[in-house]
Amino acid sequence: MASDIRDPIQGSKNYKHVTTAPIPRLEYKDPRAEELIQSGQPVIITDSDLVGSAYHWNLDYLCANLGNGLYTVYTSGNGKFKYYDEKKVPNVPSFQPPTSHTDMTFQDFASKLKRKDNSDWIYLQQPLNDTVGPRIELDFKGFNWDFAYRQMKRNRWGPLTSNLLLVGMAGVVTPAHYDEQENLFAQIQGYKRFLLFHPDQFECLYPYPIFHPHDRQSQVDFDDPDLKKFPQFSKLKGYEGIVGPKDVLYIPMYWWHQVESLEDHGETISCTFWFKAAPTEKVVYPLNAGQKVAIMRNIEKMIADTLKDNKNMPHFMRTMVQGRYS
Repeated sequence: MASDIRDPIQGSKNYKHVTTAPIPRLEYKDPRAEELIQSGQPVIITDSDLVGSAYHWNLDYLCANLGNGLYTVYTSGNGKFKYYDEKKVPNVPSFQPPTSHTDMTFQDFASKLKRKDNSDWIYLQQPLNDTVGPRIELDFKGFNWDFAYRQMKRNRWGPLTSNLLLVGMAGVVTPAHYDEQENLFAQIQGYKRFLLFHPDQFECLYPYPIFHPHDRQSQVDFDDPDLKKFPQFSKLKGYEGIVGPKDVLYIPMYWWHQVESLEDHGETISCTFWFKAAPTEKVVYPLNAGQKVAIMRNIEKMIADTLKDNKNMPHFMRTMVQGRYS
């Protein structure tokens, strides 16, 4: 497969401090794919046709059929789209949002995307809702919902919460973060490189405090990591793979992921399928790494909510640990 676009060496960045193994790539009927999903391990699934009725989606088709509703478009000056929670911005007075966003029609977005003189990077991220046109609605109904809901049932996930449409320029990067839902990530057009990291890599990725607008995001810049400030980053180990048209990547809850739209392959069009976590019926020991992350988040949130003093939270946390557990 040396000539295949899915070879991570081609058209993608080199992060010299990150050690990776390939994400397993299996046909959807392969029982090993089901075993990986059931064990909470990532896998690139082929031939599922999860979004088979949308394979013809491109900018022109979406312009003609998405309707005239307003869509959320993010703008970045450096191509990195690091999520931040606007509700938490007041918690950190010095915080400077790395991106801005505005609402516009898909037609206006596509016009900007096609321009050759763009000084900024743009990325559309919008849940598919009832404002879409009848053809898009028909395509949406034609998704392979049997496959999606079979995964939900087999793995005891909670209900589907949303389908997010993602349309971006080649070269855009979503920096490392983790989510609190299960995700089937379906690629429609273009190619994306994923770096995935098990929840047990938590201490290597240095997430922001829970009260920070960048909660669930890594503080480390993969392009230029500060190893004096973040020394454990040099020990980071993970997985990587290229997701192309017709592929579906299962991203387990609490798994860190950094996503890069590959250069020289045009815009990317993707659709996510977000599912709530499976209900906890019985705690089984020993706890896995994801459960430990959830515990840490709950404890951190409880302390932040109780203290109501973010400036003194670092001192409180150090006092609680240093000399007693360190």
